[in-house]
Amino acid sequence: MYPTPGSDPIRQLTQAHPRTFQDNRYVYPVLSRRAGGISVGVNLNLDKVCNFDCIYCQVARTEPGEKEFLDLPRLAAELDATLGLVTSGRIYDETPFRGVPPAMRRLNDIALSGDGEPTTYRNFDEVAAVCADARRRHGLDGLKLVLITNASMFHRPRVRKGLEILDQNNGEIWAKLDAGSEDYYRLVVRSAVPFRRILENLLDAARVRPLVIQSLFMRIRGEAPSAEEQRAYCERLSDIVRGGGRIKLVQIYTVARPPAESYVTPLTAAELDALVDLVRRQTGLPVAAFGGEKA
Repeated sequence: MYPTPGSDPIRQLTQAHPRTFQDNRYVYPVLSRRAGGISVGVNLNLDKVCNFDCIYCQVARTEPGEKEFLDLPRLAAELDATLGLVTSGRIYDETPFRGVPPAMRRLNDIALSGDGEPTTYRNFDEVAAVCADARRRHGLDGLKLVLITNASMFHRPRVRKGLEILDQNNGEIWAKLDAGSEDYYRLVVRSAVPFRRILENLLDAARVRPLVIQSLFMRIRGEAPSAEEQRAYCERLSDIVRGGGRIKLVQIYTVARPPAESYVTPLTAAELDALVDLVRRQTGLPVAAFGGEKA
């Protein structure tokens, strides 16, 4: 989905997040409101396999994915080409990006994300190394390497090694936390991974480096999360801090694209603002909000 005549190109670009760009298989540039510029995405999950089955997910998992082992040399070549396209400014001659305003014409990061959980890839540490090498080759010392993750695999040795590579290369972890209680976690995430594992992994990772916590809240069958659930969510954030973990920022947002389940709808802007205010007051953490529908 690319901008159409008479539309808001910035809104469409930031909401579409196409997973392909020209002939690339793994690497795709997107305009990211949260990044405030261009993010070069790396999709490690062409098979669309994920160990979470979130009710709000926008990936069409009913469509067949591609089952093949990730080609690291091709990934490196696609990163080189895409980074060159963005840093030279030639990307803004391409149809999808011509309407990007000057203030957002900047390269913010290489983001490991895509159509599933990136850390489930068995050679995740090698992928992190390929991204770090591309960053060095282009002399982009200030460029972030961002991992967008559900935190379910942080305990695995090769994932820990990959996180260390990110730490050494201006890395930043954006980790999901979409619930405060076990019941709500089960309702939203629908995963065999225990909620306890997610909380333990977040704490362990946050003790090593500051995390950005990403949390999506929504209306489920017309109901926003209860006051009790919102307070429990704040407690889980506070547990991380009390346990010696560091949280750099909490990003709270709501549904912006068609979700997996039709009974999932966005919070209103007022509901989102009220949740953000609660988190600030109860945890003392910095919080940023994205989205929300007008009532």
